[in-house]
Amino acid sequence: MEEPQDLPEQPMKKAKMQESREQSLSHVSNAEVSDQKPESSSLGSNLPMSSETSTTNASPVSTSSTVVNISTSAVASISQQEYPTYTILGQSQYQTCYPSSGFGVVTPADSNTESTALATTTYPTEKPNAMVPTRTVQRHSSGDASTSPSLSRATASKELDEQARKNIPGKNRGKRKADTSSSQDSELERVFLWDLDETIIIFHSLLTGSYAQKYGKDPTLVIGSGLSMEEMIFEVADTHLFFNDLEECDQVHIEDVASDDNGQDLSNYNFSTDGFSGSGSNANHGSSVGVQGGVDWMRKLAFRYRRVREIYDKYKTNVGGLLSPQKREALQRLRTDIEVLTDSWLETALKSLLLIQSRKNCVNILITTTQLVPALAKVLLYGLGEVFPIENIYSATKIGKESCFERIVSRFGKKVTYVVIGDGRDEEVAAKQHNMPFWRITNHADLMSLHQALELDFL
Repeated sequence: MEEPQDLPEQPMKKAKMQESREQSLSHVSNAEVSDQKPESSSLGSNLPMSSETSTTNASPVSTSSTVVNISTSAVASISQQEYPTYTILGQSQYQTCYPSSGFGVVTPADSNTESTALATTTYPTEKPNAMVPTRTVQRHSSGDASTSPSLSRATASKELDEQARKNIPGKNRGKRKADTSSSQDSELERVFLWDLDETIIIFHSLLTGSYAQKYGKDPTLVIGSGLSMEEMIFEVADTHLFFNDLEECDQVHIEDVASDDNGQDLSNYNFSTDGFSGSGSNANHGSSVGVQGGVDWMRKLAFRYRRVREIYDKYKTNVGGLLSPQKREALQRLRTDIEVLTDSWLETALKSLLLIQSRKNCVNILITTTQLVPALAKVLLYGLGEVFPIENIYSATKIGKESCFERIVSRFGKKVTYVVIGDGRDEEVAAKQHNMPFWRITNHADLMSLHQALELDFL
């Protein structure tokens, strides 16, 4: 995380998993110990493997300096609707906002802090009381509402014309459906664009061993935890989310093939015997000839993405419902172990995510370079399903983050303020291209500074 990585986020394709594991282990065995002072002490080789998710013993980060006064110019650079010049947000002014208090997950007994709800979930059958209810997916409307009669008539006429065009049979065959909108679009003021790996969660650097090297952790434990989570991600993706069928038919957004769905009832539909094959090129989407890429093939593809959406929505607050009792218990232990190894990284990031989610005029959007289906499995298994409705998740594997940003700006409009949060060069470049402020995440202090800025309403 010290050096931005342009590699696609893990998990990698299944065919390369074994090679990845061998390279990861070989890399760590030959790596020299980093001379950088670790943020926290190395954990012992014997991690507690309790079946209960519990409070982790996070090592505190010492910050002895006092709180720095935040300049008016720094605030103005964020709160303006337009950004005449691109600058990375001045994070140094927030670095000492948590003097000597540490960043452990322990909270006061009377605290209603919402961040612990996801990180310490034991997969109850009912939704935890501390969880912030997911808001309806928001989308910024195009243009301002007007009370002018002439404009209202013109708008109504335009809507009728558009509806008439939509009713033409086959008009939109093979074209991408517009991203989901809602009636709350006009209330949006800020859209936060989040990277996933090494920003909200620690995953890629677990597999490569770079996290263990940077923070002085036991490489065997770190890589082992990463490989266990990777295996579980692919198991959920393959077993429940049709990744075997969809690996070669990746989409940017869950709605991208919805226009090919005829709305057929799938209650008794047998996906295993419908003859669908997702291997090979999918360049002929929209074509009415041949098998792959034809109308029937696209319809079956759309059915699978519809079912993926249904499963995600059903289990986004209780991923344990997808797993056997043994796997559910293993996931609880694994998430607890990863939080200990990463000094409550996810718990710290969740504080900012939940604070943003609690605002009616803000929305969290996830843009990841992981393929869409494994990304959805990853979000579920890390307990982020309620923070990110499926409509707010984009995969940049096919088109890159800059193009994803363009789609998001098209969805929410140019009147809202966008803030990009990530660790990599690709999102930084995309942010600069779209003149959006960029908040870099390289360590725990950056996450805590972000939360402090949000609490002070500077973001």
